[in-house]
Amino acid sequence: MSISTQSDTWRFFDQNPLTHSAAHYLMTIHELKSEHGYARLTDISRHLQISAGSCSTSLKVLKKKGLITDDQNKFWSLTPKGERLTNFVERNDQLLTTLLHDLLGVDLWQAEVDACKMEHLLSFETSLKLARFVEFLTSDEALAMQVREHIGQLPMPDYDDLRDPAEE
Repeated sequence: MSISTQSDTWRFFDQNPLTHSAAHYLMTIHELKSEHGYARLTDISRHLQISAGSCSTSLKVLKKKGLITDDQNKFWSLTPKGERLTNFVERNDQLLTTLLHDLLGVDLWQAEVDACKMEHLLSFETSLKLARFVEFLTSDEALAMQVREHIGQLPMPDYDDLRDPAEE
């Protein structure tokens, strides 16, 4: 698929299979089931620090999309599709954190925050190629160290108005 102009790129954002929020619901259900053997609405809402009402509304949407299911006891589980998406997002998170922190030298906290923002947005193709790239660079510690050192020595972009937009 070719995008005619960069101004059209934003239109493809809505075609993502998961929103940021949906990804966190799925990961929370996965985590709670792994830790406790079950995931109830109250556990999910407490973990995400949201109201039970908001949680219920979102769970219904995820259920309708076929990503989660509940049993007669109202214990929530991931469907096979939900499990695959959760694993994909968690893998992307690890890849992005490794790229940002281990290879580019971004502070770990910031790398985790940025990875969280991007983890659910990557296409399958980009994720596979990123995995190969990160695996290649991290397969040899000397190479990874060279990459970090080289990147650290590169001059910063020369933008007269380059400032952290969050600080304005």
